[in-house]
Amino acid sequence: MTERLARASAARPWRVVAAWLAAVGVSAGLVGTLLGGVLTSEAELTNDPESYRAYDLIGERLPPDPNAVTDVVIVRSNELTVDDTEFGDTVSRIASALDQIEDVTVVSNRGVPDETSASPDRHARLILLRLEHDAESAIVDVIERVESLDAGRFDVEITGEWTADHDFSKLSEEDLQNGELFFGLPAALVILLLVFGAVVAGLLPLLMALVSIVVALALTAVVGQVWDLSIFVVNMLTGMGLALGIDYTLFVLSRFREERLAGRAEHDAIAASGATASRAVVFSGIAYVLAMTGLLLVPSTIFRSLALGAILVGIVSVLAALTLLPAVLGLLGDRVNALRIPVIGRSAAAESRFWNAIVGQVTRRPAVSLAAGVALLVAATLPILDLETGEAGLRTLPDRFPAKQGFVAFEESFGVGTVDTVMVVVDGDVSSTPVREAVRRLQSEMRGESAFRRVGDEVHEEARLAVVEALPAGDSRDEQVIQAVERLREEVVPAAFSNVDADVLVSGETAEAIDYFAVTERWLPIVLAFVLALSFLLLTLAFRSLVVPLKAIVLNLLSVGSAYGLLVLVFQKGVGNELFGFQQVDTVEAWVPLFLFSVLFGLSMDYHVFLLSRIRERYTRTGDSDEAVAYGIGSTARLITGAALIIIAVFAGFARGDLVMFQQMGFGVAVSLLIDATLIRSVLVPAAMKLLGDRNWYLPPWLEWLPRVQVEGAPERAAG
Repeated sequence: MTERLARASAARPWRVVAAWLAAVGVSAGLVGTLLGGVLTSEAELTNDPESYRAYDLIGERLPPDPNAVTDVVIVRSNELTVDDTEFGDTVSRIASALDQIEDVTVVSNRGVPDETSASPDRHARLILLRLEHDAESAIVDVIERVESLDAGRFDVEITGEWTADHDFSKLSEEDLQNGELFFGLPAALVILLLVFGAVVAGLLPLLMALVSIVVALALTAVVGQVWDLSIFVVNMLTGMGLALGIDYTLFVLSRFREERLAGRAEHDAIAASGATASRAVVFSGIAYVLAMTGLLLVPSTIFRSLALGAILVGIVSVLAALTLLPAVLGLLGDRVNALRIPVIGRSAAAESRFWNAIVGQVTRRPAVSLAAGVALLVAATLPILDLETGEAGLRTLPDRFPAKQGFVAFEESFGVGTVDTVMVVVDGDVSSTPVREAVRRLQSEMRGESAFRRVGDEVHEEARLAVVEALPAGDSRDEQVIQAVERLREEVVPAAFSNVDADVLVSGETAEAIDYFAVTERWLPIVLAFVLALSFLLLTLAFRSLVVPLKAIVLNLLSVGSAYGLLVLVFQKGVGNELFGFQQVDTVEAWVPLFLFSVLFGLSMDYHVFLLSRIRERYTRTGDSDEAVAYGIGSTARLITGAALIIIAVFAGFARGDLVMFQQMGFGVAVSLLIDATLIRSVLVPAAMKLLGDRNWYLPPWLEWLPRVQVEGAPERAAG
């Protein structure tokens, strides 16, 4: 199939190119008109956790609260107190200015005396705001208005739900732009020029990647008309699109140049590339999509958004490599080598003396090499025993953002940094004495907890509902608050409502985070088993061997495990974090381990399939396993190293950003692929294959019925 597609595309190149240009044009229009409206910063779980059930009860039985607070403005003065006339006049003037903004309401303090909005030292006062749903433009106006009022004897800061969402979204966009456009892309181009030694050949993979990204973004926008998608789908899709689009083009283009150097005619060289490298691309793409499909199982909108973006760009990248690339090669022919770069210019990928020398050393002492490599990776993995997962809060935002400045001011003046509340929802006969006594016991326990502030309750007898609320000290994502809410669920609530006829649910932002952590922890082994099982089946079909897939899975798990361990070492323990410019934090983002496993497994399989396809192809011709290993690694090492360096550059762009979750993601991917493309491919693979010999290709007789869909091709037949 891949050979026929390559021949057909090269034979009618203008038709294929025109079709892709039309697709890009339509896609650009769809992205411009549809994509922005389907992206959200909200992340929801779909397994109906306790926190969501509590929200549902409130929504079903109580009317909307017109005084619900989404954001707060903190007005502070080092000289004046809230009792001074000038202070009161300033607060009134600011409140009036904010109240005039559309979709913004300055609300009362929920019916309690206004004195509660003054700080204990009486040098600060709160202005409580309610922003309506879908008020993205309103929050921009509010932030601009607050910043314009921050002058003179008063400091005026803002923080809260909408402000934080706005700042996290803005930082995400900045990290994408600065990391990918100003670092990842230029670095990728430099590496491609070094790999190919020609400007045209170096630019072609980037062009293919950009085409894939635009078309995949359009497909994402269309899917987004049915489901809301996370704003991070753009970051995911762009990063993976650059990685895959460049990788697949690199493999096919290198094989084309190699076939031309061997004397094949241009169209025959394209067909031979289609029969070999393109087939490896198909299997690599399938392995990658299977790895990403594992994320679709997780009951979380953000995981499903990330998976969707990754899968769509993976499919488009494969299609572009199978059709558009052969068509472009059909048009360019040997002009793909135009604009040679002096000194490093070359016409095709020759075997690498450097890598051949390394493989020679390894295969002379395979047992020692294998043991040393595995020991090193296991040592890097050991810090995983101290892995703590969590969620980045406002503390991790850079100081330049309004939400962080407001958080600091709020915490310094009032002891709390967020309007997120901890809620305990009591469902039952709240007018009965046992339930009232239980509510009082609960409040007494919560008031004794240092992580909670301003504990109060609202009883709605007609709705058979009571809500006990408290503000968390500091940030709702702080470890002390998370631990306090966990104790609330596991110890305090069961004790307070023992033998009481009522259903009690703990909710709020902190409880949502705890439910989210539980989902990621529960689904990590499930996704791992799902991806490993499907990958094993795919590789068994691809290489007609049980040993090859088992070895590939073990080696990939070693690289992923070492990435986890190094994440803990750098981010949690702070070993070398300043060298990289990273924050030291208490936890690794809860979604990162699950995400890293899927992404790293999918990308690692790219290299493994490409390498093993060359080894298998050589072994099929010669029957000499040792020679096939040496040839396969020697002929692909430069390409695999270059491809890995490109992806490392792309994800290093994420790691250079200020968003700690992107720092962890980018570092995890980059360090794992560096290990994978060097230590795994140059030491562990040849050492293991040398020790196993012909047993690498063992397939028991009872599996001979498996269809012959090997990844290796037959270039001799492709030549006609």
